[in-house]
Amino acid sequence: MTAPKSKFVVSPDWVQKQLGAPAFHIVDASWYLPAQNRNGAAEYAAGHIPGAVFYDQDAIADHSTGLPHSVPAPEAFAQSMEKLGISDTDTIVVYDGPGIFTAPRVWWLLRIMGARDVFVMDGGLDGWKRDGRPLETDLPEPRVGHFRPKFNKDAITSYDEMFAIVSGGGRQIADARSLGRFAGEEAEPRAGMRSGHMPGARSMPSGSFSVEGRLKDLDGLKATFEAAGIDLAAPVVTTCGSGITAAIITLALHSLGHENNTLYDGSWSEWGARSDTPVVTGRG
Repeated sequence: MTAPKSKFVVSPDWVQKQLGAPAFHIVDASWYLPAQNRNGAAEYAAGHIPGAVFYDQDAIADHSTGLPHSVPAPEAFAQSMEKLGISDTDTIVVYDGPGIFTAPRVWWLLRIMGARDVFVMDGGLDGWKRDGRPLETDLPEPRVGHFRPKFNKDAITSYDEMFAIVSGGGRQIADARSLGRFAGEEAEPRAGMRSGHMPGARSMPSGSFSVEGRLKDLDGLKATFEAAGIDLAAPVVTTCGSGITAAIITLALHSLGHENNTLYDGSWSEWGARSDTPVVTGRG
């Protein structure tokens, strides 16, 4: 008997069977750090899952904050989704290149903006290609969708709230950056930024939640939290470099039925760039 898996993750087999179904939409949310030497938009143009639209994580953001990936205003997000042909009532599957990397961020955004039937595809496009599944290079011309935003602002932790959490507790902090960055042993990819972590944070590198691009089963996810010292009966705030991979932890939490969690949208690109925030080093 196969171990229980997340209700928010679907298999490539299931996705392939749904291709072309009405009100079924596929979103390519691939995004990469410079060191990865990959370009999501270029890879999408070279071949994507048939019918998939490309979600530009750099473009669909609130640029007024000066931070790279701030959550956009609900109305702006809805307009972007409608241009991609997506309605809030659709069944939406999000994928990325390696699998369980940047797709969870768009899964999270769609959900906090009011879409409920949203899933992440296991294995990513890399796995889809390895399996020899169909690809297309045509750029879809979707009919305009109808997305009515129902914004859950309580899913987001602001800078002031994060500072209060670090100062006085109230929520556990789960950091999705690499252990080297968390410990202050590796430089941050953004120039002029301190490495290290917030006092009290726990290291939960984004790659620890998946195996070969597939989300661990529920027992595996639970063991990952336990190994990091996270109490699943208590509140959690997730964080990372710029708010993208923190959503992997968020996906894992919701997969285990943990609802009392938020995502610090500014993440380390805000915290680490300021001079008035406490930063500690070491592996914790």
